[in-house]
Amino acid sequence: MNGLPFSLPDFHPGHVWLVGAGPGDPGLLSLLAVHALQNCDVLVYDALVDERIIALARPDADKEYAGKRGGKPSPLQRDISNRLVELAREGKRVLRLKGGDPFVFGRGAEEAQVLVKSGVPFRVVPGITSGVGGLAYAGIPATSRECNSAVAFVTGHDANGQVPDTIDWASLAKAVPVLVFYMALKHLDRISAKLIENGRDPDEPAAVIARASTPAQQVVAATLSTLHDAVRNSGIEPPALIVVGEVVRLREQLDWLSALAQEK
Repeated sequence: MNGLPFSLPDFHPGHVWLVGAGPGDPGLLSLLAVHALQNCDVLVYDALVDERIIALARPDADKEYAGKRGGKPSPLQRDISNRLVELAREGKRVLRLKGGDPFVFGRGAEEAQVLVKSGVPFRVVPGITSGVGGLAYAGIPATSRECNSAVAFVTGHDANGQVPDTIDWASLAKAVPVLVFYMALKHLDRISAKLIENGRDPDEPAAVIARASTPAQQVVAATLSTLHDAVRNSGIEPPALIVVGEVVRLREQLDWLSALAQEK
């Protein structure tokens, strides 16, 4: 990248960069992410990486899909990690591109551990996680002084695709004013029930944000007890986030994306 008042690190052959692509909008890429796209020899990318971002890779770079989507045939995680090692040992500049942030429910740590064990040098480039960026594009702040001083990011399923049984639902329901669930749409009804059973107000504002920050973004807002039915009636589909908390009410004032669309 030319014209910058500072230099970016070299992307050396035989190195792997674990890079976050953000929630979808290409404009949310970091300078380091764009630099990696322009200099990689091979791009190994996830299912949630926007096609407009993939198009930024240098034209002669090899592109390998390594997407993992629930309920669909997907490559095994160990095979993806081993492939990164194999490509690096061939002397390639390997860009492992992940939606959101590689270290926030992105399995980036697992891949980095394999690289360490294999002696492959790597760099981590954080991305804007959807639990922050996706909420912002829906006009929902993750924190607001009048609403909350804490927020929790929670996975909506475990390694077996089920609602995690390792979560202390009683503590989560009562102690954290804003909850953001990743990859949880399939289990929305069970998650809502668990929260309510453990003391969460059924009338608390809640929302689902699908395909956040992309042209296909959809938002459904309701209450914790009615959100499942509202989502079912809307036809909204994953990938999606669930957010529970008083900050959802602020969307009525802060839905800047819809306001800009009305100006066009």
